[in-house]
Amino acid sequence: MSGRPHPAGFLSILLHAHLPFVRHPEYEDSLEERWLVEALVECYLPLLRMLEGRAGRGARGRITISLSPTLLAMLADPLLRSRMAFRMERLLELAERDRARYRGGSPFGPVAAHYADRFRTGIAQYERYGRNLAAAFRAVEGAGVARLITCGATHGFLPLMDLGAPSWRAQIGAGAREFERHLGHPPEGFWLPECGYAPGVEEVLAEFGVRWFAVDAHGILDACPRPVPGTYAPLRTKAGVLAFGRDAESSRQVWSSTEGYPGDAWYREYYRDQGFDLPIEEVRDFLPSGGTRTHLGLKYHRITDRRYPHREAYDPARASARVAEHAAHFVAGRVAQARAASDALGQPATLLAPYDAELFGHWWYEGPDWLDHVLDGVAASGELAAADPLEASAALARTPEGRLHPSSWGAGGYAAVWLDPVNDWIYRHLLRAAERMQRLAREGDRGDALRGRALRQAGRELLLAQASDWAFIMKTGTLIPYAVRRTESHLERFEQLAEALEKGPLEAGAIAALEAADPLFPELDPGLFT
Repeated sequence: MSGRPHPAGFLSILLHAHLPFVRHPEYEDSLEERWLVEALVECYLPLLRMLEGRAGRGARGRITISLSPTLLAMLADPLLRSRMAFRMERLLELAERDRARYRGGSPFGPVAAHYADRFRTGIAQYERYGRNLAAAFRAVEGAGVARLITCGATHGFLPLMDLGAPSWRAQIGAGAREFERHLGHPPEGFWLPECGYAPGVEEVLAEFGVRWFAVDAHGILDACPRPVPGTYAPLRTKAGVLAFGRDAESSRQVWSSTEGYPGDAWYREYYRDQGFDLPIEEVRDFLPSGGTRTHLGLKYHRITDRRYPHREAYDPARASARVAEHAAHFVAGRVAQARAASDALGQPATLLAPYDAELFGHWWYEGPDWLDHVLDGVAASGELAAADPLEASAALARTPEGRLHPSSWGAGGYAAVWLDPVNDWIYRHLLRAAERMQRLAREGDRGDALRGRALRQAGRELLLAQASDWAFIMKTGTLIPYAVRRTESHLERFEQLAEALEKGPLEAGAIAALEAADPLFPELDPGLFT
């Protein structure tokens, strides 16, 4: 422990698990619903297996996982549960077909067998959970290997909600209450959607018992006054809620397109997939309705050399060896970083390493194994501990206070992704709808049960329209018509409900149809919008 009276620091790994609410019973198989299946098979199930393994062997170290309310709603939905199980069986069927295809000395033979075994394991795991992933996450939290937190109800981007506290209260309050309904306890921590911070958000977080949240590095580094520890300690806000800043170095080594570990030549190539590589007649039955080519999850190549199109066969064993090397490199970097900061500060350094959960296993196939090795390396270091942010803060003798700087993550760091000429048209409509919802919520249900249902559904439609995912998709240029359609359809439904609430009549059948279309947030309180 190098003679210092305290550990060098604490590494707080935070995985943010989120998908927008996508549910299309009108289609037998939609491309957008497959986002959930991909995340389940490639990310959530592998992460849970890794955490269960750590709990089973009594391994030290804990990570934090943010589960968004829309993700929890989809994971709990009976229709989507059955569709996920069906899609997993279809993946196994395709993998077994590939196993036969590549039998007899093909370099892809071992990988095909690997996929068939992996999918079979995933199916058994999902059924062992009773298809209830919320219960599975509760179990790993109970075992002490994970801490669970939440985020805004529909991942609405808070800094661009001009109504301020009433809109924030609906997103934050509904998110906190849905988390408690699914997980059995209120959240102590909160992931601000897109790390988007605006002054005053912390006061609303405090209303709902939240004790800490994450911001991007410059939210701390440009705070007033500028805290001496920088991001190596949380900043205590006036509301008493702690803000932890992202450690830029930890992020760079994972996210960087040039220096990040996921780009290593021996790791699996994400973009080469049987959904595109095989003749259409061989995969048509495994593609979404209409035969749209998409990723199926069977990828047989390694990255090889980014400079050239040629790709070699993927070798899981060689990739596993690289995982161990990269984990050791990451841990060594964090130890050196924490030593230097701790010596300068005279107390342990806190390093917050936040990532999208879907990076681990989906984009970076080897990610969950890397994370397992990192946690073991931290435990063996003798100088770092893998802890959740509140554990880390409890060990600090001094915590600076100040006013955070407005910030977000994403390109530019100041909301540019979500406020761009391609998507800025949505905000005037969202603001008008939020003002209208506030007026309606203040009037209340007047003791009328049907009016209460209409108010709750109007709130759901507004929350769904506010999802940051739609603006993000419009900016990145992927599935733009779908993002526009979702924004417009939820706003249109909100307007229909608002008109009926203001002028009548309220039709039970019409309200029931909207409730059935997007069955989430059953206990939504319209009072949150006031």
